[in-house]
Amino acid sequence: MTLFRHAPWLAVVLLLAACGGRQAPQPVRFFAEGMPERLSDWNVVYLAEGRLRLNARVEPYDLDTALFTDYSHKLRTVWMPEDEAARYQPDGTLDFPVGTILSKTFYYPRGPGGTVQRSDDDGPDADGGLTLARTRLVETRLLVHRAAGWVALPYVWNAEQTEARLARTGDLVAMTLSRADGGQQALEYMVPDENQCAGCHSTDLTSRKVFPIGPKARHLNHVFAHADGAANQLRHWQEIGYLTGVPQGELPRNADWKDPAEPLDARARAYLDINCGHCHSEKGAARTSGMWLDAGTRDPLRLGRCKLPIAAGQGTGNRPHDIVPGAPDESILTYRMESDDPGVMMPELGRSLVHEEGVALIREWIAAMDAEECGT
Repeated sequence: MTLFRHAPWLAVVLLLAACGGRQAPQPVRFFAEGMPERLSDWNVVYLAEGRLRLNARVEPYDLDTALFTDYSHKLRTVWMPEDEAARYQPDGTLDFPVGTILSKTFYYPRGPGGTVQRSDDDGPDADGGLTLARTRLVETRLLVHRAAGWVALPYVWNAEQTEARLARTGDLVAMTLSRADGGQQALEYMVPDENQCAGCHSTDLTSRKVFPIGPKARHLNHVFAHADGAANQLRHWQEIGYLTGVPQGELPRNADWKDPAEPLDARARAYLDINCGHCHSEKGAARTSGMWLDAGTRDPLRLGRCKLPIAAGQGTGNRPHDIVPGAPDESILTYRMESDDPGVMMPELGRSLVHEEGVALIREWIAAMDAEECGT
């Protein structure tokens, strides 16, 4: 099991005197209403000396297994008002107080000739934040917890990398990915609009309320290199006053899908949970499909084993079952993951490229199942 997810890096702002050449930023500002035009209006992150930095009390975090978004890297942060804390939940999203700001900055390491690198997400720089000379910032998404509920706000960084502005209707950012083998790959990176953000984050089809997806106990339960030393994220949040009610003893945990030391089934289930489970669940938008891929589902039929599709249309690829044990080439799940056709691919949003490594994992998982002849 991988204990240290990222190299150590400074998680809070160092407020230096004016003689040091860096002016301290204003505190984080929470907007109880309205839609500020600029990301800098919030003061969650700020630019100084060619770097993207975190403001005071803005805590970075990461997930055991993260959602795939066209090979982008992600800097995730949480900020809560003074004397406020989230409450621990064993299954769902942590119960964050009103006033919470979650941010997720999507970026790529710069490659040769104006390209960006297609590489594993190894986190921000070891010495703190993100160095702009080495980084292409694309977008920063905010989830803001107001009195009436959560609001999703997407901000797109300009070409000069000096500001991100609200993009309520979304955006397309053209880039070229440089592969490790020397090849290149065109990318039309899609920034979701407000409705698409809300669609993914409406994890309960009945209420249609927006909730965070990532910060659940099972995604956060691992050691992370914080500014004051490496520690379990859930325990650390409790120590700094950002989380209450964490029980003693063993806590729920998802596997790291990239860690070959983890069991194959645990890796595959973790990957499907974060990439598909928020929709494919008992309450999610895809619940009518009958295929539930969240971590809590154990029924083999619900997981797709020898299950006939429901209203999948062209998304079946003329394959009769969601998962045919022992036969990934006959399974609808792999067909949809391998597609980049908007009318076929799964997930429907959040990617334009095929996640080759993720597909390989799910193919291996299905191939390792005891072969079974599925009936009609």
